[in-house]
Amino acid sequence: MSAGLPGMQGIDHIGVTVPDLDEAERFFVDVLGAELIYTLGTKQADDDWMQVTLGVHPRTVIREIRFLRLGNGSNLELFKYDAADGQASNPRNSDIGGHHLAIYVDDLDEALRYLRTHGVEIMGEPVESKNLSEGQRWVYFRSPWGMQFELVSFPHGKAYEQNAARRLWHPAHPAE
Repeated sequence: MSAGLPGMQGIDHIGVTVPDLDEAERFFVDVLGAELIYTLGTKQADDDWMQVTLGVHPRTVIREIRFLRLGNGSNLELFKYDAADGQASNPRNSDIGGHHLAIYVDDLDEALRYLRTHGVEIMGEPVESKNLSEGQRWVYFRSPWGMQFELVSFPHGKAYEQNAARRLWHPAHPAE
C-alpha cells in the first residue's frame, strides 16, 4: 500500500490573484517569458456557490482568469477578483498564506542582469546555499504589484542529491 494521495503526479497549476490582469500578463509574458495559454470570462453567482466552492464572500465576482505557462513548468492561473468584502494586501513570507514563486534559471547572474534592465526590484544579493543545498544560488525579486519571486540555480545539482541513486532535479544543459 502506497502512502499519499492516490494517483498524484505533480502540480498542475498555481493560482494567483493580481490587482491588474493586463499589468500581470505583461510582466509574465514580456519580462519573464511566459506564454498566454487561454482566458476565461466572468464568474459570479446569486447563491452561496462562491463562498462554498472558493471560500470567498458570496457576492464576490471573478472578472477574468488567464492561464499562462512559464517554460516547462506548471501553469499559472491569474485571477482578477472584485471582492465584495474588500481585499487584503500581499502577505509577507512570514504571514500565514505567505508565498513566493521560484523560477529555475541556468545562469543566475545573467538572469539578474536581465531583470535589472527591465527595472525589476531585486531583494538583496544572491545567496549561496550551504549544507544539504550546497551548489544552489538564489535571490528574491518582486513583481510590479509586490508579489515575491525567487530565482534559483543549481546547474551541478545540490549536495543532498550528489549520492542519490536517482537525482530529483535534472536542469537542462545546453549542448557543449
